[in-house]
Amino acid sequence: MNNITFYHNPRCSKSREALELIREKKGEPTIVEYIKEPLNAEDLQNLLSLLNMQAMDLIRKKETLYKEINPQTQEEALNAMIQHPKLIERPIVVSGKKAVIGRPKEAVLTLFK
Repeated sequence: MNNITFYHNPRCSKSREALELIREKKGEPTIVEYIKEPLNAEDLQNLLSLLNMQAMDLIRKKETLYKEINPQTQEEALNAMIQHPKLIERPIVVSGKKAVIGRPKEAVLTLFK
């Protein structure tokens, strides 16, 4: 099932739940473990465009690291996510030219309507 790409952090229960839902409904997606394979600026910009979001919307603001870095601009948020992939909200699911954040897990179903 190569038309769905799942940006996954296996340590995240919400990410695992969304992945299970996709597998039940659509089969096996292409999985990108972005912690092991960090995204570059172009990758993140593409995801932001598909999500119709700004970098500050995609960064996990409750993380201690976010509070330590305290990015003030979109560019600083983008650079923080490149340098520290765990700051990226998860999971992100891409199907064609559409993408969603899989929180709650049922949000991924909107891609398949």
